[in-house]
Amino acid sequence: MKIIDITHYIKDGMIVYPNNTEVSIEPFAEISKGASSNLSKVILGTHTGTHVDAPLHVFDGGKKLEDLNLESFIGKCRVIDASHLKAGDLIEIKDLDKAGVEIKKGDRILVKTSNSERGIEEFYDDFVALSGDTADYLRDKEITLFGIDYLSIKQRGSSDNRAHTALLEKDIPIIEGLNLRDVEAGEYELICLPMKLKNVEGGPVRAVLVSRK
Repeated sequence: MKIIDITHYIKDGMIVYPNNTEVSIEPFAEISKGASSNLSKVILGTHTGTHVDAPLHVFDGGKKLEDLNLESFIGKCRVIDASHLKAGDLIEIKDLDKAGVEIKKGDRILVKTSNSERGIEEFYDDFVALSGDTADYLRDKEITLFGIDYLSIKQRGSSDNRAHTALLEKDIPIIEGLNLRDVEAGEYELICLPMKLKNVEGGPVRAVLVSRK
């Protein structure tokens, strides 16, 4: 059994999607300064690093993070390699077809792109995103979960919001900010548990893939 961590570190001053809460991690109490223990103070937004979007993110009255079924986040998944896409490209239905994968009801789908190679050490506008048509297609296939390897699933600056809305209107969680750099295409078991936050539209996750090979 091999466990592959596909979560980015949350660290002080890390990049966030523009206009999101900045990340700050600093000492709150220190033994070296007379405290009885070391404690840290952490400030971050709900869409920091590797995180999940719940329907409330784009729909007033949509399901909150706490309302999502944990079964969606644990189970068999498939990683599809779309690394051939260049900066600024969109993941289209043909790219899923090219992978030779038959997407079925209940599938958990993670797509690896060139975003994973570029990482999240700095922000770039031309990340590979999901097209609205493909989001509609995955919604109609009734998948259980979708994940992508950058801080947003939607093309930056686009007026087409279906990358979010098509999936979230059917309560299909979206995992953003995955680190799939060292992951090969194939079948895995996904374990991706959101922080247990109350009354929010998303939150950081710790995501791992388990390979039985």
